[in-house]
Amino acid sequence: MTESTKNKHLTQDQRLEIQECLDHGMTFKAIGRRIGKDQTTVSKEVKKHILIHPSGVSRFDDEGNPIAPAICQALMKSPFVCNPCKRRHSSCGFQKQYYNAKNAQNEYATLLRDAREGIPLNKEEFYEVDRIVSSGLKRGQHIYHIFATNNIPVSKSTIYRHLHRGYLSASKMDFPRVVKFKARRQKQPDYVPKAAKAGRTHEDFMAFIGNNGVKSWVEMDTVIGRVGGKVILTLDFTFCNFMAAFLLDSKSAADMSGKIKELKADFANAGFRFGDLFPLILTDNGGEFANVSAIENDLNGQKETALYFCDPYKSCQKPKVEKNHTLFRDIVPKGESFDAFTQETVSLIFSHVNSVKRKIYNGKSPFELFAFTYGSDVAKLLRIEPIAPNDVLQSSLLLKK
Repeated sequence: MTESTKNKHLTQDQRLEIQECLDHGMTFKAIGRRIGKDQTTVSKEVKKHILIHPSGVSRFDDEGNPIAPAICQALMKSPFVCNPCKRRHSSCGFQKQYYNAKNAQNEYATLLRDAREGIPLNKEEFYEVDRIVSSGLKRGQHIYHIFATNNIPVSKSTIYRHLHRGYLSASKMDFPRVVKFKARRQKQPDYVPKAAKAGRTHEDFMAFIGNNGVKSWVEMDTVIGRVGGKVILTLDFTFCNFMAAFLLDSKSAADMSGKIKELKADFANAGFRFGDLFPLILTDNGGEFANVSAIENDLNGQKETALYFCDPYKSCQKPKVEKNHTLFRDIVPKGESFDAFTQETVSLIFSHVNSVKRKIYNGKSPFELFAFTYGSDVAKLLRIEPIAPNDVLQSSLLLKK
């Protein structure tokens, strides 16, 4: 099975793979697993590009009139083509249907080219479209009715675009529904811009740690409570799973970068350097991490930290922080709002999380390992305090108490 290519068009190699699999009698589900696609995608691809070979056998009724050829019953069910049939190269008398990768790729390329080119209109054609649409609208006709009644060589979306740009004789008041609905608010992209990730991809990250022999780093993420409410910024030190956490008013780049700058100032005031503790950070593509310079540079604008981003939808590339979130969810179940939390609440929760003994560390807690490496003063700067083993409370009772 290849890596999943969800939301991407089929390639020529994938179409060749589909044809070869069909020839060997594989099911749509098995083919989908093989090329990293859903079985319905494979099914639609095959049905859309069926190549028909008419039957060479002529049939007539009792009066000598030609009749339609019989349809093979095997073609009425999956995979709907003759590719896996043992008799496909023989004259079976039925109309034959095949999936041919080369033909499918050519049809796809033609459709894609036509879609990108659009349908150009000259001056006369444009005015004719305007006359048909505008006159219909002024008679109270709906746009669908106008398209169903007339042969209009553009799409409804094009007509609406022309309307909003003022190209048509008709106004918005003539459209039965346009003035009744507010325009949709354009949501700001909730991801890191491509330009900001140049030289900071996961592939660049793997090359960096490989070339420099780096064994540990900090994985950064956010935990969401109520959508639109407060969130928690988490920073996990991979060498010991020690996790610091900070409450943010919102999941925005401004709040996140503001908190990072505040943390850097706290470190500087205590005589420490943020970059010494966070020399390498790996995070995801959330828009809250879009302000790269605020994370990488110190308060004087000098680079002190290297920031890298995981591939989109690849949370498995930062497994430590994702796994540690499950311990947080033991105390705060998913779906609960953080709006009533203070930083003291968050610090209390993660102090208990960091004091849980771990089998992987031979019975030591993340706090013990972190304090041994950096000192308890640094842990205190990160708002984490030690909790006595018998006092550790790893359930929702912690907040109720």
